[in-house]
Order: sequence, then C-alpha cells, then structure tokens
Amino acid sequence: MAAGASGMIGGLGGLPLPGAVRAALAQSPGSGRTLRYGISMADIPQTTGQPDRGAGAYQFTGHTLYDPLVAWEMDVADRPGRLVPGLATAWETDPADRRRWVFTLRQGVTFHDGSAFDADAVIWNFEKVMNPQAPHFDNRQAAQVRPRLPSVAAWRKLGDMTVEVTTKAVDSLFPYQMLWFLISSPAQYEKLGRDWQKFAFEPSGTGPFRLARLVPRASAELVRNTRYWNPARIPKAERVILVCAPDAVMRTNALISGAVDMIETPAPDLVPQLRAGGMRIVENVTPHVWNYHLSQLEGSPWRDLRLRKAANLAINREEVVALMNGLAKPAVGVVDPSSPWFGKPSFQVTYDPDAARKLVSEAGFGPRNPLKTKFLVATGGSGQMLSMPINEYCQQAMREVGLEIELVPVELEVLYTAWRQGAAGELAKQNGVTANNVAYVTSDPLYALIRFFHSKQVAPTGVNWSHYGNPEVDRLIDEAVTSFDTEAQDRLMSQVHQRVVDEALLVFVVHDTNPHAMSGKVAGYTQAQHWFQDLTTLG
Repeated sequence: MAAGASGMIGGLGGLPLPGAVRAALAQSPGSGRTLRYGISMADIPQTTGQPDRGAGAYQFTGHTLYDPLVAWEMDVADRPGRLVPGLATAWETDPADRRRWVFTLRQGVTFHDGSAFDADAVIWNFEKVMNPQAPHFDNRQAAQVRPRLPSVAAWRKLGDMTVEVTTKAVDSLFPYQMLWFLISSPAQYEKLGRDWQKFAFEPSGTGPFRLARLVPRASAELVRNTRYWNPARIPKAERVILVCAPDAVMRTNALISGAVDMIETPAPDLVPQLRAGGMRIVENVTPHVWNYHLSQLEGSPWRDLRLRKAANLAINREEVVALMNGLAKPAVGVVDPSSPWFGKPSFQVTYDPDAARKLVSEAGFGPRNPLKTKFLVATGGSGQMLSMPINEYCQQAMREVGLEIELVPVELEVLYTAWRQGAAGELAKQNGVTANNVAYVTSDPLYALIRFFHSKQVAPTGVNWSHYGNPEVDRLIDEAVTSFDTEAQDRLMSQVHQRVVDEALLVFVVHDTNPHAMSGKVAGYTQAQHWFQDLTTLG
C-alpha cells in the first residue's frame, strides 16, 4: 500500500505558487540578508500574541515576535532542551503554600514600540486571555492559550518587577505551562485604538523579530530586532519571509525553483531530487506523535477494547515510514521507548492484521458487516506531516480488517477547535465523528499525558478529547503533579503511559522527525528536539 499512497503525492507535481504568495514575494525588499521560508500552513498564524494553528506555529509568530516568562532551550540539537529563563529570571513556589508561584521579571526589557516591560504588562496579558470581563479580553487568543494553562487560578502584582500566580492545586509541573504564555504590549494596544484587528498588522512584543509586513493567507515578513534584550538570540538574518505553501509538492517545488530558500516537511517522493540538487535535509529526534484519539463516550464503538487494539494492529508503521521516505519513526505509544515515561506495556503495538481481524470478529464485525464510523482529520498543516496521504493509508489498512472509516477532512484550525471542544462538542456531533486526528508535542508529562487522560481535563478545562476517565490514572497523575521529585514523577508517569498503551486509548501511528530542506543560501540552522524552533539561528 505504501507505494500506491506515495504515488498519489508524486502525481501532484508542478503546482505553481498561489498568486497572492507570488505577489507578496515580488514586493518584498531584496536588500540585506533575506531568507524565504515555505511553511506548511494555509494561513499565517495569529500575530497578536498567542498563535493559532498548533504548537508548530510558535516558531513562526510566537517565539519570533514575542517571549514567554519561562522559555525553552532551543539552541541545542544533540539533547532535549530544558526550561530556561525568559522574561522571568527566576520562579519558585512558596514553601508555605505550594500553589503560589512567584516570578521575578527581567529588568531593562522594552517592547518593539519602545514601552517598558514590567509586572503591569504581565498582569494585563493574563487578563487578556483569562478574564472574559476584561475590556481588552481577546477570545481568539484566549481560545489558543487558555487550554494550555489549566492550572492557573489567580494572578497579582507583588511589585514593579514581581508577579504571583496561584494554581488551582499544587502542580510541580506548572512552569511547563508558562512556556505557552506570550507577552504582548499594552501600550501598542492602546495606541492602535484598542483594536486587536489593527494590532495583528502592527503587533508589538519583546521578541527577536518585528513584523514588517503581513499578507493574510500568503506571507509575513519578519525583520531583525537589533535592540533585542538577549544578544545570543539576535537574528543572524536581517529578514525572514514566511511563505504559506500548504501543499507538500508545491512547497518542495518552490524550493527547487528557488522561489524559497527553506521549507518544512518536504514531499517524500522528491527528497532524492532535493539531495541530488545539493539541498540539505535536516531532521532530529522530535517528541511528537501522529495518532487518532478515540471517543470513549457512551455509544462510541471505541469503548470496546478489542476494536481499539484491532485498529492499532491493522497499521504497518514501517510502510507509513516508507510513505514518508524515511522521515518518520514508528510509534508504539505516545512517547518513544527511550522515554523515562514509557513503562512496560503488555500490549505490543505492532502490525498483525490476522489478530486484528480476529478481534474485530469477536466484537461482532467483519468484512461483510464492517464497523462504519467517521474520523475528523486535517487537510494539512505543521505537525500533521503528510496528513491526507497518511490518513488515506490508515483508512485502507483498517478497511482490510473490517473497520470502515470515513474521513472528514477539515482545515487545521477547525480541527483544533473540535479538539478543544471534545468528543461531546458541537463540531464532533455535527460531523458524527468518533475519532480526532490531532498530532501533538510530547516534550513534558503535561503535554504528553496529563491533559489527555486525567478526568478533570475534559473540555472545556483541557483537551481530554476522548472523555476518558479512570480513577487509578487520576490518582497516579495527581501524585506526580504534587511531587517535586523528578524520579518519582518519571516513575508515576511511566505507570500512566503503560495503562494508556495497554488500554489502546489512541491509535499510535508514527513519530515525526520534523524534516526541513534548505538551499545553500541557508548557512546555519539549529534544529531543537522539540516542536519549538528558533528562527534566529537561520543564517
């Protein structure tokens, strides 16, 4: 099946760049060191402070224009990164009340508009996304980041450069949530008439790039912020132009033709051609999994463990890797077996179609009366890899064991909206779907496991899309987040992951290697072991 699915991609060759993209590139200034980057998104992610379009968008309009209080180490490629100071130089819990976190803010930082960064700006940003009654509350930004901050209960200013955040309960992993909370300028918002739509075209953060030009659904031009507070992250390139190129073949052909200098997720069929043409392919270990979340609501066929296991056993992951021309790795769980959270599952996620057919038969289905249901999938986008070809491959693989899956393709942001609504949400109901195909980052316990499998993380609190609940899993997670002992956290999370695999709660397919291809014009690029990437390293 891999060859047939791969052939579909090759048959799309020669697609031209859309007119809006060509026009945006033609009008971009050519002076200085300019790099053009073809991204796999149909639109430029939100520029107002909290990007939409998933974790992959943070490298484009997140960590370029803005900074978080707690940052991720993105300038290392040979090991996983760590939490590092961002706009906060230090954070600690109150020994008398572990729910209280105190953040010491960085002195001397200014926004792109020249206004000062301080505690008032941090409080204003919390109000912007967490308080619907605030006059500057922005629901579009809140929808992106509020589910990533499930522990936040309250916030207050302690001093000009000190803020306190109180969590709903003791949460030792809380600093990982703060990676996603980016700080935009209150002064710029006021200057633009308190209008978030205007702010999108003239944003102001504290980040290493400024936005010079935005053409919706086409391109965004980022220019070096020479006054950036961290000398180590002043961009090497004077300009980086993000070019929307959601189709993998169009994106790859744009690189071959010289229309862009770098792309993410090249078309696998064209990788040999890229290498023969002297292009550099860069990939790395990436904590990220491509999977299907299966509904556990009453009436869902996936409440039957036999069907969940059958769906996993139906897929030949090596063929999916071949479909990606080697730019992926088989997934046998949420995390890789090398992870300290993998554990020792008894269910082996492998390719065994005969065992899958037997399980489907035991559940009352088969070739003559297949299980018929619908999966919500993305048409494309960063992190979704080659979304439709992989989905169509999995659809065929499941059909061969008696699982008849109808794919319901939607644009990536629609998929994320459905993800946040959960299996009982309006979009899931309207489409009659019982599974959601969101690929996601797994760099820490919260993002890998907690937000999907704790019963209190069901929408709208978190993204437990499936509505899964298990008292023992809840207990293990609760114990992990109240422990400040890393070894104990790892031990407990490995027990959670072991149960997730043994119960086949997801259909595990592949891990991404986040491949990029670039011409000789790109002299440098450090690819971190994360979905967060640092475009300041482009040279």
